[in-house]
This record gives sequence, structure tokens and C-alpha cells, in this order.
Amino acid sequence: MNTERPATDAPREREPNEANVRALVEAFYRRVDDDPLLGPIFSRALTGRWDEHLAKMTTFWSSLVLGSKQYRGNVQEAHRPIDDIEPRHFARWLSLFLNTVEARYEPAAAVQFMEPALRIAHSLQLSKFGWEYQIPVEQQELLAALKRQRTGGAPEPRFPERPDAEPFPAKFIGTSADEKSR
Repeated sequence: MNTERPATDAPREREPNEANVRALVEAFYRRVDDDPLLGPIFSRALTGRWDEHLAKMTTFWSSLVLGSKQYRGNVQEAHRPIDDIEPRHFARWLSLFLNTVEARYEPAAAVQFMEPALRIAHSLQLSKFGWEYQIPVEQQELLAALKRQRTGGAPEPRFPERPDAEPFPAKFIGTSADEKSR
């Protein structure tokens, strides 16, 4: 992987576009490759495939942030074969990614990357460590703060109050297993 460093005094982007999304992905993965905690994991998974991965990640982030809808893949399945991931790896990945985004984009544009990154990490963490896993409080607070920033500080919509242990109202469509066996 190329280890050339981007200029640190470059102005931050006001809006994402294909070119600066590609530059973000390349800068971020240079940092990942150089990172003592994440580098070995990514190196094992991507040896000989870095270019393919960078192209896929550029397509992925362009799909999310620019709405290009070109990404075809399953995020959960792509990460399933990586066995040696621990919670500290997620924390480090998020830190590197959020810092890279923040250095490259103005705040309003940065949120467009940060919020999905936190949501994806949350989903991957629960998938990897089980539904009982407690997402770190700092990660939850950051996601809430980003959501407030994106929505202009508007309060989050509230669900109707329910007595304790009352199931969330839902209408199920289809045939139950009991009905099928009759």
C-alpha cells in the first residue's frame, strides 16, 4: 500500500464529491495500514487486494454519502471471516476514521460520514459480540451529538410511553409456524 502522506494544511472540503471521497478513503487506509493495532489485521485480510479494497470502499462511501447507489455488497458478511477483532479494534478504527474525516471536511460535510460510520460500527459490534454487548457510552453519546448536529438540534422523536414490559405494538403479516402445520 502507498504510504505517501497528504498535506496536513490543506483546506477542508465543504461538500463531498467523488474525488474527495476517494482521497478520504485513501488517506484513511494509509493510516490504518500504518497503525500498530489495526495494520496487522488489515494486512492479513487484504494482502494483494489493497487496490480492490480501496475501490470498493470508495464505492461504498460514495453510495452512502453521495447517493450513487453503486455499492453491491453485504457489510456484515464482508467482516464475518475476520476472527481476531476485539472491541478495542472498533474503538481504534472509529478514532482514525473520525479524525481523518474531521481533518478533511467542514463540520456539516463531516457529519455525513461520521453518523453512518458510527451506525455501521454499532451494527458490526452487535453482530460480532452479541446482542448483550454494551456499545461504549462515548460512542453512543457521539452518535447522539452528531444526530443533533445533523437535525439542527431538534429533539429526537419520542415513542409513546408504555407500561413496563408491555410489548412494542406491532402488526405481523404472514402465516405463523403453528398455522402452517395445521
